[in-house]
Amino acid sequence: MGYVELVLPKVERRVRHPGRKRHPDRPVFQGILFMLHAGIVQEHLPQELGFGSGMTCRRRLAEWTKVGARPRFHEALLAKLRRLDALDFSQAVADGSHIWALRGPNRNC
Repeated sequence: MGYVELVLPKVERRVRHPGRKRHPDRPVFQGILFMLHAGIVQEHLPQELGFGSGMTCRRRLAEWTKVGARPRFHEALLAKLRRLDALDFSQAVADGSHIWALRGPNRNC
């Protein structure tokens, strides 16, 4: 079992009126990553890749965002990378600015 399965919430299938079987989380997660990496919208996600439909990916992302899975996954990934000593901060940039950006003299833009 990978980090994806550990972090994502378990969803039990309803006993009464179960509906369609839920697409597995891992391929849906890979589909979301594919869409983000390729910069495509859900309608253009190729079905033949086996990620589920673009709409399934979109709904699942919304579901996981609502329950706070993304920060947990991020923390688990960073912890694993730290254990493997695989983090390279040599080109990292931290922005410490906490000042509101004010509009210039032309406030209509």
